[in-house]
Amino acid sequence: MMKERILVIGACGQIGVELTLALRKIYGASNVVASDMREENKLLTGTGPYVSLDVMNKEMLHVQIIRQNITQIYLLAAILSATGEKNPNLAWSLNMQSLLNVLEIARDENVHKVYWPSSIAVFGPTSPKINCPQQTIIEPTTVYGISKYAGEFWCNYYFHRYNVDVRSIRYPGLISYKSQPGGGTTDYAVEIFYDAISERKYNCFLKKDTFLPMMYMPDAIRATIELMEAPAENINIRTSYNVAAMSFSPAEIAAEIKKHIPDFSISYEPDYRQPIAESWPQSIDDSFAQKDWHWSPKFDLSAMAADMISNLEEQNIEKNDQI
Repeated sequence: MMKERILVIGACGQIGVELTLALRKIYGASNVVASDMREENKLLTGTGPYVSLDVMNKEMLHVQIIRQNITQIYLLAAILSATGEKNPNLAWSLNMQSLLNVLEIARDENVHKVYWPSSIAVFGPTSPKINCPQQTIIEPTTVYGISKYAGEFWCNYYFHRYNVDVRSIRYPGLISYKSQPGGGTTDYAVEIFYDAISERKYNCFLKKDTFLPMMYMPDAIRATIELMEAPAENINIRTSYNVAAMSFSPAEIAAEIKKHIPDFSISYEPDYRQPIAESWPQSIDDSFAQKDWHWSPKFDLSAMAADMISNLEEQNIEKNDQI
C-alpha cells in the first residue's frame, strides 16, 4: 500500500499548528509537510518538514505537490470574518482562489483526499437561531461567509464532476491555548483566557448575552481527522458538515473563569463584530455528522475552561522561569 504523504497549507495558523502535530503523530513526522507564507511556528520547529509556500501561486503549489509525492491536502489558509470585512476583495480572492488552485491540482494529480474547512459564518440572519440544521436557509452577510458558502459548492462540484474526495466541516468558534486566534468574530473566547491570566480582567467586544457555537481545539482536531479517516461511502455531505460541541455567551464563560480566578472581572464594549455575531446561529444541529461518522464532542464549557486555565497558567510559570 502506498504511504500517505500529507501537505498542510496554512500550518502556522490557529488550527494548522495543532492539526499538523496531530497528523505527524498518526502518519509519521516525515510524511506530513507543513507549509505557510510566514515564519515557521515555534511549536512546529524540529517536528517535521516545513516549506515556505504561497497557495495563490498555483505553479509553485503544483511543483511542491509533485515533488513531495503528496496524497492528501489540508487547505487551512483563509482570511477570517472580522479581518475579511476590512478588506473584502482580498478575502474573497484568497479564500476562493486558494481552494480552486488546490481542487484543480488534486484532480490532475489524483490526490487521494482534500480537506477544506468551512464555518458557521455561512449562516446568516435568516437561518434558524437554535439548533440550526444541516440543510436550511443560508444567506451569509460577511465576505468570509459568502466565500465559505461558495467554496462548499465548489467542493461538492469537484466531488460529483471529477471524483475528487474533498471533505469539509463547518467549524464553530475555536478555542485553543497553543496558538492565538486569527481575526475571527469568536476570538473573544480565546482572548478572555489570556487576559484573565495576565490582567485579571477582560473588555469584551460582544454583548454579555451573545450566544455562539464554540468548540475546544482538541475536539476540532479530532473531528477533522475522524472525518478524513472515515470510509468514503459513509460521507454523505459533500458541501460541509455541521459540527457542534457547546454554546455559551461572554457572561457564561466569564462566570466559569471566575470559578478558577475569583478576582476576574469583565466589561463590555461591543464593536463592529457584534452585528456579525448576531447574524449567526446560537446553536448547531450536527445530527448528520453524528450519524455518518459517529461524531461526539468530549469537552463542554466547564471541562474546556478548566483545561485552558491549567495550561495557560503552566505556560505563564514556564515563561517567568525563563526570565
